[in-house]
Amino acid sequence: MTFWIVASLLALAVSLILALTLLGVQGDRTAASAPAGPHGGGDGGAEHVDIALYRDQLAAVERDLERGTVTADEADRLRIEIKRRLLEADRTAAARGPQTRKSPAALSGAVAVFSGVVVVGGSLGLYWLIGAPGYPDLPRAARLEAAADARATRPSQAQAEAGLPPAPERPISEDHAALVAQLRTAVADRPDDLQGRRLLARNEAVLGNFVAAHRAQAEVLRILGDEATAGDFADLGDLLVLAAGGYVSPEAEAALTAALDRDPANGAARYYLGLMQLQTGRPDRAFQIWEAQLRAGPAEAPWIPPIRAQIGEAAARAGIDYSLPPAGADTAPQRGPTAADVAAAEDMSPAQRMEMIEGMVTGLSERLATEGGTPQDWARLIRALGVLGQRERAAAIWAEAQQVFPDGTTIIPVLRAARDAGVAE
Repeated sequence: MTFWIVASLLALAVSLILALTLLGVQGDRTAASAPAGPHGGGDGGAEHVDIALYRDQLAAVERDLERGTVTADEADRLRIEIKRRLLEADRTAAARGPQTRKSPAALSGAVAVFSGVVVVGGSLGLYWLIGAPGYPDLPRAARLEAAADARATRPSQAQAEAGLPPAPERPISEDHAALVAQLRTAVADRPDDLQGRRLLARNEAVLGNFVAAHRAQAEVLRILGDEATAGDFADLGDLLVLAAGGYVSPEAEAALTAALDRDPANGAARYYLGLMQLQTGRPDRAFQIWEAQLRAGPAEAPWIPPIRAQIGEAAARAGIDYSLPPAGADTAPQRGPTAADVAAAEDMSPAQRMEMIEGMVTGLSERLATEGGTPQDWARLIRALGVLGQRERAAAIWAEAQQVFPDGTTIIPVLRAARDAGVAE
């Protein structure tokens, strides 16, 4: 309420200044304070200055004549010229005086009222459109505190699932339905069956039973214990978010954080944690996470399309001027042997070519073993091993990649490379 009072008073003050200017209040004060002219009225200031100046010039001519600095003829000529200018100035003052006093008051008043309406109404209307009427001031500290409170008090996974209608099962064939039913029964009888739990989680997700899917995936993590990978935790977080209708619960955040503890570059976990920041009032953090992940790529990763669809909103809410890069651009750093490197090797002798590729393969293999890498890095290694004719080694790397990237979509680039090397169907 205080804002509206202050804003209204400021707008009225500006309108009053405009009205006073249009009605000529300042001009009337000047005219009233000026000395009366030969015709008894208050003339313009400029005309009074001219008349006084010409009278001083006449007095100066008389003094010069008395001192003998000018002749009588020169004095007569100067008097005639000065008097002519004096009469002209007097006629001008007489002509302008009545016009000034006869200003169009009605028109000036109408313009003043119109200007006031435009200033006051326009200001309040503009704020109503682009402002937030009724909302208190939200300084940065208050916004950060509200975001922290929203994150700390957000609903649990169970609360989120309870608020959603039951999802209908996706249509499948009778044979498929029978197999899933058998799988459920078999897993229930063998609680420590790791492969059975993995299959159950995947099949329940395919059917749209995400609650049952994330429960099965949680059993996978229980069975694996300390051997659970970043991909295992990221899969659990993914299923939890899907079961909650796209909401990142505290339980999902815990699973995703565990995934990043094991693999800080896990793209799915980074996407969902950015989404959690956006949902809890921190679009600035969401933008930072997503912009870095968008640059890291790879362009065909499953988390890139949702990032591209939402990063503009995050930037706008964070007050960041951001232009989305062209779709399909893979901005991830190219490390290890690329297709261009292998093509360049064709101009070398067989021994030189094999030595160059072997050196690249060794360096990339060591880096993947110690630091890890993206699916594209694994694909380059397998493809280079295929060029070297080391199919057994390429097959071993392909088998290891399937453990590192259990998600069927993420591993697509590695699968293509394995097919090119002849070690995958």
